[in-house]
Amino acid sequence: MVPVLRISLIVLFTILTIALSHWLIERFSKLVSSGIRSQEAQKRAKTLSRILKSVIYILILLVSLMLILSELKIDIKPIIAAAGVGGIAIGFGAQNLIKDLISGFFLLLEDQIRVGDVVKIGDTTGEVVDIRLRVLLLRDLSGNLHIIPHGNIAQVTNMTHSYSYWLFDFAIAYKEDVERVIKVIKEVAEEMRNDPGFKDDILEPAEVLGLDRFEESGVIIRGRVKTKPMTQWRVGRELNLRIKNRFDALGIEIPFPHRTIYFGNLSKNLVESNYQIKEESDENKEF
Repeated sequence: MVPVLRISLIVLFTILTIALSHWLIERFSKLVSSGIRSQEAQKRAKTLSRILKSVIYILILLVSLMLILSELKIDIKPIIAAAGVGGIAIGFGAQNLIKDLISGFFLLLEDQIRVGDVVKIGDTTGEVVDIRLRVLLLRDLSGNLHIIPHGNIAQVTNMTHSYSYWLFDFAIAYKEDVERVIKVIKEVAEEMRNDPGFKDDILEPAEVLGLDRFEESGVIIRGRVKTKPMTQWRVGRELNLRIKNRFDALGIEIPFPHRTIYFGNLSKNLVESNYQIKEESDENKEF
């Protein structure tokens, strides 16, 4: 009966220890984040706290398991020895698991990805919602959750690390004065940078790179705006709207392709019919 009581106490102590450790880590993470102004440092603190919770959880469970086996009078020395010998055999079959753990460790050590970053891994783009010991959880714009093992991450494109850029291409007709249009774009971007709703998100004046290329219907002016991480899409959509409104107000033409559809003889009949209708209409007016 005594071992049952001791095992119950061990289980209770394990649950309390896990809950207390998670609470302490959470409190410490909040204190650290509140003292840090940098959004990047806050992301890193949040990510490391999650990983620390997972590591402590596993360690506490292992220690509790050892104590329970000891209370059941099970000698753990042969188990440890067998684990050492069997670990070699298991290691060959668990290469992917070890690869995932090591890759995840360097992923965090080198500060490549943090929780809250928007990244592209392979053909998948989304927000990092969690980083675990073996896998990374990525949620895309459609709400789909992608679970990616660390070992499968060959290349990461982080779109929100330290700062971001909104790259824009504005098309104008060939007849427009390019230098005038560039000046208008800079004026609109500067007005937006001084707007209270956007001035904290835009880090530098817009950089208009100039006339980028010639297209079939017009010319393309390329530029970019440097923003805080995660704000480039909001800034970019607003800039597009303001540029469109300003172009309309100033009469600057945004080109689009024009097409004439020809239906053979049917087109000829339609033209003749329209011409006949016009003649009859003119006759009625004269009458």
